[in-house]
Amino acid sequence: MHLVPLPALADNYIWLLHDDAGNAIVVDPGDDAPVEQALAARELKLRAILLTHHHHDHIGGAAALCQQHGVPVYAPEDARIETATVRVRDGARIVLSQPHASFEVIAVPGHTLSHVAYFGEGVLLAGDTLFSLGCGRLFEGTPAQMLASLDRLAALPASTLLCCGHEYTAANGRFARGIEPGNAELSARLREVAELRARQHPSLPVSMARELATNPFLRTDAPTVIDWCRQQAGHPTDRTARFAAVRAAKDAFRA
Repeated sequence: MHLVPLPALADNYIWLLHDDAGNAIVVDPGDDAPVEQALAARELKLRAILLTHHHHDHIGGAAALCQQHGVPVYAPEDARIETATVRVRDGARIVLSQPHASFEVIAVPGHTLSHVAYFGEGVLLAGDTLFSLGCGRLFEGTPAQMLASLDRLAALPASTLLCCGHEYTAANGRFARGIEPGNAELSARLREVAELRARQHPSLPVSMARELATNPFLRTDAPTVIDWCRQQAGHPTDRTARFAAVRAAKDAFRA
């Protein structure tokens, strides 16, 4: 399966997955134009659309693509996603014959209450729940919900490739460096991201192994993150409180 991030809108990525036979899936098409251009350029046939959550920058192009190509639209149970033709729940499995692929649906409330991620074919399609070196803002959920969601994603195989909805890595990294300035793997990741972005290349996908070593929101139990919380945010009594402290600091952070 080939994995292609399609830049869209201000800083979104629409994820295109396709096989060698010309069958394709798109995930979170906030705009239909980049998808149509990619399908035509690669001579691909769109077979399905997967949506992670209801925000317009992730679903804005789904209706036009569904109408043009007559394909199913998989989406969580949320009335705000009117284009859905197949509703999915936590634990469901989407099995496609063209391309031959399957994805597990993982409920990940936090950014929104109905947010889901899709895991399969060695990739995690995380929407706005998990970013490289960061995580989504809590627009609807609680810190406890988001931490539980991130814990589920962190438990996936370390080789899993993270595909998220935005190019936020460099800005996230500047914040992460303030949490763990001595993290050598984070420093290496930031150098890599700077080089990629200087060439106008995506910073994604990235392995979960690297995220576990560098992303402060996946490292609430790391001694360095615990120390930062003690110094900057008082004495959080448990890991949920530590996560909430880091998330609050990120909300106030200005790169």
